[in-house]
Amino acid sequence: MFEGKPYFYGTGRRKSSVARVRIYNGTGNVTINGRDIDDYFGLDTLKLIVRQPLALTNTADKFDIVCTVAGGGVSGQAGAVRHGIARGLLQFDAELRPTLKKAGLLTRDPRMKERKKYGLKGARRAPQFSKR
Repeated sequence: MFEGKPYFYGTGRRKSSVARVRIYNGTGNVTINGRDIDDYFGLDTLKLIVRQPLALTNTADKFDIVCTVAGGGVSGQAGAVRHGIARGLLQFDAELRPTLKKAGLLTRDPRMKERKKYGLKGARRAPQFSKR
């Protein structure tokens, strides 16, 4: 469908999800892993998160977006796609930077799962304490 057409590219990351986002000139379709956004994300809040950079820059009906996303859960994937779209929009127009930066869409969310420590049952969960 988009073979050989020029596009803007952005990589988005969130938790353990990585999204590779291609932004083509088009009508506003969002495709994630070969499926429409409505099929891929069940919750409306996740769809809103994905479309946030487009809504903020008033470019929702100017571009078709094709994403490949892997790893993590649905929330992390939605955040990764959002980050990728924001980065791709910067390639399209560098003047959008202040708008996207102010909304915090260009910042990579550094929060990750804390590792399990020895002597504990999880990252912080200690074994059950018995007084007697």
